[in-house]
Amino acid sequence: MTMQAELPQDWQQGSFAARLATPEGPVVLGVTGGRAYDLTPAFGTVSAWFESDDPVAAITARGVPLELDLAAALAEGRLLAPVDLQAIKACGVTYVRSMLERVIEERCRGDASRAESIRAEVREIIGDDLAELRPGSEEAMRVKEALMEKGWWSQYLEVGIGADAEVFTKGQPMSAVGPAAAIGVNPASAWSNPEPEAVLAVDSQGRILGATLGNDVNLRDIEGRSALLLGRAKDNNAACALGPAIRFFDGDFTLDDVRGAKVQLTIEGRDGFHLDDQGEIGSISRDPEDLVRQSINAHHQYPDGFVLFLGTPFSPTKDRGAPGMGFTHQTGDRVRIASPRLGALCNTVLPTDQCPPWRFGTGALLRSLAARGLPRAAP
Repeated sequence: MTMQAELPQDWQQGSFAARLATPEGPVVLGVTGGRAYDLTPAFGTVSAWFESDDPVAAITARGVPLELDLAAALAEGRLLAPVDLQAIKACGVTYVRSMLERVIEERCRGDASRAESIRAEVREIIGDDLAELRPGSEEAMRVKEALMEKGWWSQYLEVGIGADAEVFTKGQPMSAVGPAAAIGVNPASAWSNPEPEAVLAVDSQGRILGATLGNDVNLRDIEGRSALLLGRAKDNNAACALGPAIRFFDGDFTLDDVRGAKVQLTIEGRDGFHLDDQGEIGSISRDPEDLVRQSINAHHQYPDGFVLFLGTPFSPTKDRGAPGMGFTHQTGDRVRIASPRLGALCNTVLPTDQCPPWRFGTGALLRSLAARGLPRAAP
């Protein structure tokens, strides 16, 4: 299998944040105009860098120029997830397609063999008209009442078209893996899939600084048994991938470019299975700025900033094996998530207990910086 992570097509024209693995410890990378700069001496962490007044200007103003072939570093698997101390948050059920699949999971109670028949039944009752509904609107509330009368209301529809978005903790700070790393599926699950998403980088003041790609792996049978098992379905070893880099918003790349972007999903299995799918970020039912406002506000703060998965327009249903059984991951699957201006994030699926255990956390990062005498300048 030849799939590999890639930098954005126009990466030499943009500005980016990344992290590089070195024997001494992680290096905070700023990239602008095709040149790499070491921001570790000035800031120590990506989180502290993002709290500066102008992170893009800081790349050249405070960074140390590096002789680094960024494309080679990516190809060699030396780029880490591009965040460190930030909280890792995620939104669910923000696309009609994924919302309906969550309803199907719930009614299947985790039994994949029932999915196709229930999928047809759900669509007969609900259809695809929900795609035009604005969550929390009067029209959405009328649909809610009609579905409740039919006995088809669901907790997933509640967050899909109700006033309040679903925002949950995907993983702990420092737990995400980067491009070319193994990504984990808990072997307790027999029905799992990738969740390709756009991910926003937000500082402690709620400024949306840029975007990257992410894989919010989901264990459909476990979450389908009970929404209270969301943590077990989502927060597993190596089950969160981010990268290849955070692209800063500037005069040439804005949040509107994210809204209008398309994301390509490719899966190649050792068994010869192949899947290609494409989703539009703009088909999201809630605007990304609204999701950020619902995440950080007077009631909830993130002093080290956070990244926010926006939800997935994908729920692969292509049969893999017996007809009607749909898709599930197998060990060795190669997953590629790509968008031209954000690059390509590629990972190989392994059972969570076969992925490298997560041992480098916040404490290890602080000890590594202290051993190197970093940062050398106050942020």
